Amino acid sequence: MDEHEYLAGYDPRSYPAVAVTVDVVALTIIGGVLHVLLVERGEPPFLGRWALPGGFIRPGEDLDQAAARELAEETGMTDRVHIEQLASYGAPDRDPRMRIVSVSYLAFAPDLPDPQAGSDATDAAWYGVDRLPKLAFDHERILGHALERARAKLEYTPLATAFVGPRFTISELRRVYETVWGVPLHAGNFHRKILSVPGFVESTGETTESGGARGGPRAKLYRAGDARLLHPALLRPEREEEIR
Repeated sequence: MDEHEYLAGYDPRSYPAVAVTVDVVALTIIGGVLHVLLVERGEPPFLGRWALPGGFIRPGEDLDQAAARELAEETGMTDRVHIEQLASYGAPDRDPRMRIVSVSYLAFAPDLPDPQAGSDATDAAWYGVDRLPKLAFDHERILGHALERARAKLEYTPLATAFVGPRFTISELRRVYETVWGVPLHAGNFHRKILSVPGFVESTGETTESGGARGGPRAKLYRAGDARLLHPALLRPEREEEIR
């Protein structure tokens, strides 16, 4: 039997039905606190429960397109957002409707706007990651994996620059690390480490328009460099202790 004959007689109904969805963990920093975007479900299952934004992929749509669409529906943003695939979740009982495999995505951006609920949600809001409601499906597990991915990636990639604007100070970058890692960092040591990593940041040759709150000197402005991996890595304080 050649391929044409095989496909002509192929019946997908002979196999159990499986659907594919995407779920997006969108993170931003608001008021010095790491926040995640959640939507309130407007239909069963888990009616009224908060969940990560997501939905079924559409015909002719690939996974990356579906994730970008879901994020755009809730935030209106399609650019200045770093988005990457996180993991897949396919436990047989993760969704009461049918066998559904979810491919999760992780998204970061500075100054994301107030969210707008999509067609299948009654509300959308930013929640501080340390003050979350009970989430639908297995979204607490997905969010936990996403937070650990974000914290780890700050160690060995320039991901922190996705949380700041095109031009930033070293202090602003340090606050990103402190917020995501949840620990204070020594300002002087952090400054030296950042500038010792080739390609992490580069000077714009500009400074802030004014000094700090105490009237200090104006701070130098930097932009993201061309590095894709940080060497040496910027380890979390607890990881530095483990290595020692």
